[in-house]
Amino acid sequence: MQVKKTLLALGLLLPMAAMAMPKGFVDPTTFKGSEAEKQSAINYIKARTQKDMKTIGVDSPATLRMMEQSNLDAFKQLTAATDKKLLKKVIETYCGQIDMCTYQNLKMMYDRDLEASKQDLNW
Repeated sequence: MQVKKTLLALGLLLPMAAMAMPKGFVDPTTFKGSEAEKQSAINYIKARTQKDMKTIGVDSPATLRMMEQSNLDAFKQLTAATDKKLLKKVIETYCGQIDMCTYQNLKMMYDRDLEASKQDLNW
């Protein structure tokens, strides 16, 4: 009986674990602009950019700074998103379901989804 309860609990928790945001991720939809939040966003951007650049074998300081700045600019733009519900969906997909959780990527996908949500199929 205890084994069944444990398996049931694991079955319920595993999907939630798969949806967990990356460590240090600052959600632009709830960002208030405090100095602590700003520093957290910068820390996440630095760590994520270094991880991504190391993965592809790039260690150029100029490239790293450029990518960090691009992500910070994207984050700032995302804090002003007009459709928060759509942005939350994008974040859930690219940060919770697959590991593509850079603010650049989120901004690009949000912009594309926002544009597509206003289109209709025509002949």
